[in-house]
Amino acid sequence: MTRQHSPQVASARRLRRDATDVENRLWYHLRARQVANAKFRRQEPIGPYVVDFCCVEAKLVVELDGGQHADRQQQDQQRSAFLNKCGFRVLRFWNHDVLQNIEAVVEQIAATVRALPDATTR
Repeated sequence: MTRQHSPQVASARRLRRDATDVENRLWYHLRARQVANAKFRRQEPIGPYVVDFCCVEAKLVVELDGGQHADRQQQDQQRSAFLNKCGFRVLRFWNHDVLQNIEAVVEQIAATVRALPDATTR
């Protein structure tokens, strides 16, 4: 018996396998409950989208934006609006921020997790 998966699941698996250097760098800090004891997943399907990082417990999505996102602002706004309707808060960081100041990015994520009322990870 074979199990059918949605296109988003297949896409998420491919994105995890082919993660960018920036995604791997942030994942190194987010994995294994290292940030505010929050459990993050990477390349997580939510509705029609696959988000970069997600903490389901805190209803927080972290997205990394490269240069291509400068031309995709409307699509990113629609994506964020959909995620907000699903109850998620969305944090966006430029790839450059992760590469140049990973500590500040991780601290902002940790502060956001700690401040969210639904966070069971504190």
